[in-house]
Amino acid sequence: MNPWIQYSLVRLGIFGAAFAVLYLVLPAPLESIGVVGFAVVAIAAVIAAVVALTVSYIFFGRLRDAVAVDLAERRTKPVADPDAAAEDAAAEDAAADARTDDRPRA
Repeated sequence: MNPWIQYSLVRLGIFGAAFAVLYLVLPAPLESIGVVGFAVVAIAAVIAAVVALTVSYIFFGRLRDAVAVDLAERRTKPVADPDAAAEDAAAEDAAADARTDDRPRA
């Protein structure tokens, strides 16, 4: 499986688990200080994002390195454009036609 997909799924899984736990645990303490509604969801999401970031950074370094290697390989590969040769040939033909049209005729 592509390392990008693996790493993304791991981070999303950690975020989902942390968010679920926080969404169930946070309402009671936050209601005692007057925080209710969407603010609870937003606070749980922010905390879950920070937890997912730190856990994936600390424990999934090998997978993160695989993503970095994949990115480096993509940067070094030449980009093959299948239409480039046809476009170059058409541009050269047009330039050649323009040069022959500019010559004085005898």
